[in-house]
Amino acid sequence: MPSSSSRRTTTRTTTRRSPRAAAAPSSAVRRTGPPPLPPGRPLTAPFAAVFGLLVAAEDLYLGWLLWEPDPGLHWYVVVSAALALLALAGAALVLRGRGRGWLVLAMAAVLPMLLLLASALLFGAIGDGSGVGWSLLLLAGPLGCLVLAVRRPIREWTRPGRGNPAPAPARPGRTGSRGR
Repeated sequence: MPSSSSRRTTTRTTTRRSPRAAAAPSSAVRRTGPPPLPPGRPLTAPFAAVFGLLVAAEDLYLGWLLWEPDPGLHWYVVVSAALALLALAGAALVLRGRGRGWLVLAMAAVLPMLLLLASALLFGAIGDGSGVGWSLLLLAGPLGCLVLAVRRPIREWTRPGRGNPAPAPARPGRTGSRGR
């Protein structure tokens, strides 16, 4: 009688699998297109809008700081007010999910961010540590706004033609159900 170990080797059949078949994902794993969009507003949209409001407040504050020594309607006060209005418009567009709102919000954040970085470098060059600290503290608003505005969920949320169909107009003569 043969031993069990020899019997096991004689009855074992080996099946070879193709390396391609082993590496190919199953049909349940394969995707045919981009992942579906979530049905509602992304969780980061209200935060991006709040940071947009913060950028608008900082723009107005910086405009007030420039206006205070010499009251009058100067070009730098007008630019500061225009940037604040752009930030407010971008925040509203992102919150409502309107087309290219992320781009408006990002543009409203870039210029104040660059100006605050330049002022921090200027204050650092002249040795004013307090000015550097305040400039870097104010940099949190535009930087946070820019980081949130360019993220994919916000870009997808404010994509033009996202699939929000316009409500169908009511047909004339139809006033709803009449209790039939």
